[in-house]
Order: sequence, then structure tokens, then C-alpha cells
Amino acid sequence: QVQLVESGGGLVQAGGSLRLSCAASGSIFSINAMAWYRQAPGKQRELVAAIVGGGSTQYADSVKGRYTISGDSAKNTVYLQMNSLKPEDTAVYYCRVVVGTDNYWGQGTQVTVSS
Repeated sequence: QVQLVESGGGLVQAGGSLRLSCAASGSIFSINAMAWYRQAPGKQRELVAAIVGGGSTQYADSVKGRYTISGDSAKNTVYLQMNSLKPEDTAVYYCRVVVGTDNYWGQGTQVTVSS
């Protein structure tokens, strides 16, 4: 089993920044990918950013140039640096980790951006 602990959410004014962290622990033998998703009220969960084992990254168009995903393999942690935040970025953010062929999700952390 793998446990994910997220942190770093909160309330910020438009234009501000936040950094989310997601630390994985447990039976980790091979992390193939780590990603962040978000879900706003009344909307489907959407992929925000992902980083795969080779280090390549991908971003949703809505966050390109503002968000940066990074990973620390020694700590089994993935980060999401969010800059120039907008009210439309308000959502619950979830991390997802793929270990082998298994998917694990964090509990979610609320990000609220006020105008």
C-alpha cells in the first residue's frame, strides 16, 4: 500500500502564489508518474500537470507558464508551484501517483483564490 499526504493549500489573493506538496510513503518500488489534478465545484476532475519517470512534464493549457511541477525522488515527493493565481484556479487539488500499475490518490487540498 502507498499513502499520500498533501499539504500547502489555502486562501490567496489573485496574483499570489502557493506551493503544494504530496509525499508518498509505503510500498514504493517504482514510481512511474506523479500528477496533480483539480476539481472545482460542479466540474469534472481535470489534469493540471504531470511528471513521468523520465522527467518529462505536461501541463493543462490553462496553467502553462504559471504552474510548475517538480519531483524529489529521494523524498518520493511531488510539488506544484502555482504562480499568478486566478480566481478560476479555485478548486480541490489532488495528487495522483502511479506505482507500477497501481494508481493512488491523495485526500485533496483546497485552494481558494480571491479576486
